[in-house]
Amino acid sequence: MRNKTVRWGMIGCGNVTERKSGPAFWQVDGSSLEVVMARREEQARDYSERHNVSRYTTDANALINDADVDAVYVATPPDSHLEYALMAAKAGKPCVVEKPMALTTEECDQMLSAFEKAQVPIFVAYYRRSLPRFDVVRNWIAQGMIGDVRHIHWTYHRAPSPDDISGKDNWRVNRALAGGGYFVDLASHGLNLFQQWFGSIVVAKGIKTNQQGYYEAEDAVAASLAFEKGVLGSGYWNFGAANREDRVEIIGSEGRIVCSVFGEDDFELDGKEKATVNIKNPDPVQYFHVENLVAHLNGDKEHPSSGFAGRNTTWAMEQILNG
Repeated sequence: MRNKTVRWGMIGCGNVTERKSGPAFWQVDGSSLEVVMARREEQARDYSERHNVSRYTTDANALINDADVDAVYVATPPDSHLEYALMAAKAGKPCVVEKPMALTTEECDQMLSAFEKAQVPIFVAYYRRSLPRFDVVRNWIAQGMIGDVRHIHWTYHRAPSPDDISGKDNWRVNRALAGGGYFVDLASHGLNLFQQWFGSIVVAKGIKTNQQGYYEAEDAVAASLAFEKGVLGSGYWNFGAANREDRVEIIGSEGRIVCSVFGEDDFELDGKEKATVNIKNPDPVQYFHVENLVAHLNGDKEHPSSGFAGRNTTWAMEQILNG
């Protein structure tokens, strides 16, 4: 596909596609969004009209096998990622699925096997790996600015939403649709990013509970981790706290780095040098992620968020939630 415009078909027209991802597929040079699909025709038609996408459908098979679609973006809840990804592999087309990669590690393995057989790539939309904001942290670590990294700890907590309290249906806390609760939906972003810095997660242990009773999935999780490069990690995530905090502390032999996963606050270096840096995210936030997809499919460079890395994240979360 070198030097060719990558023509995308998008399955799913939910919230993530409105601002975070969808616009990137037609804004990035060498990328175009040809057709969108939703199960409800009115949703697909509305999306295509509002975003000037020329075609829409309610048939995923038709989209995937469309001669004018080179690659597929699956923007649906995790329970359907396996089905659509296997369809794309069968059609011999590259595919990127929203995170997390699938409901279980077993499903991830089925996806990886199918794409290996088809000899086309599968990616996962862990777009933080492509954000310049996090390049800063990766460069500080690589340059030895805090010496040898010993430990990383992530604190994340927030208050329950009004919808949680009222019991409103939400697929993100439905195990059958999401594979877990907010931990799976949100912590996956940080865990995958930490893998980029320190290698695959090789040990993951955890404790989960439901403290509020607003939904069936876990709402509080604590975990211990070990990474491929010898760094240890820990974290706790609570979705019933009084207020919000998102703080990552990376401890080294000669200093520390303080940053966040979701916020846009300053990143701080206190090591061989002192620095405060703030790089704003692009709008849409997945712009560089999609730019890197196009570069990979044109043979220019490897995309940082492979299916193999996505599988490791799902495996780690599975280990944590299974105790």
